[in-house]
Amino acid sequence: MPRAVPLRSRGMPELIEVERYGQAASAVIGRRISRVVIDDPRVVSGLEASLDELCGSRVTGVRRRGKLLLIDTASPSESGRGPVLGLRFGMTGSLVVDGVPAIERLRYSSNASAERAVRLRVGFEGGGELALHDPRRFGRAQLDPDETALGPEARGIGVGQLRSVLAVRHSPGPPLKARLMDQSRLAGLGNLLVDEILWRAGLSPLRPCDTLTDDEVRRLARGLRGTVELLIGRGGSHTGDLMEERRRNGHCPRDGAALQREQVGGRTTYWCPRHQR
Repeated sequence: MPRAVPLRSRGMPELIEVERYGQAASAVIGRRISRVVIDDPRVVSGLEASLDELCGSRVTGVRRRGKLLLIDTASPSESGRGPVLGLRFGMTGSLVVDGVPAIERLRYSSNASAERAVRLRVGFEGGGELALHDPRRFGRAQLDPDETALGPEARGIGVGQLRSVLAVRHSPGPPLKARLMDQSRLAGLGNLLVDEILWRAGLSPLRPCDTLTDDEVRRLARGLRGTVELLIGRGGSHTGDLMEERRRNGHCPRDGAALQREQVGGRTTYWCPRHQR
């Protein structure tokens, strides 16, 4: 991957932002890890007392699964696979590689390079480091995370896969927005992307997810794929047409109706009651 040029502002770290982090992290492929410093013990997820197992390993690859960034390594002896470092960025987490932030500032966060926000540092032989910055401390690091716990990748999802994502055992199903943000069912979407997708698809975030017709599922799949690609091209999850009206007293950019503000799946949600059904 080419080295990413820092962007000045992005939305919350959803799949688009984590893809950008992966581009920046590709600069450390081939380097050997010399130290791991945990600046905030809360960042360590799971049962690990530390991430010292990474020391001596060489970075062999960087990849993304949903909103999870995965850093693959080879063992110190190069005789086999080493630990996989998984990084989750929560609501305000960002990545800084060799002192350069992959994204200079997230929309709902502070300066990504602020020293007081450092939670984890991975240093390399010969210098340089990869650092997790997270002002609100929701980010987590984990060795060998369970990738099977994640649902299918949201980017490029097909109609059949989406139909399975929306399926429930017992009716009524959860609200549509809550299901689309459930990473165990569909990996990669967060608050901003889902609001934009449902606004474009004309579907209410409050709809039970199992009440969509076949035509609506097809429309949602097209809208999901199209919105993700459009916002990747624009530069972030915060670049949707709905974004500037996601506020109190905001109005629908499509038809001018007053937007409804709700809590869905624990997240603040904005939607248009006139055309989202």
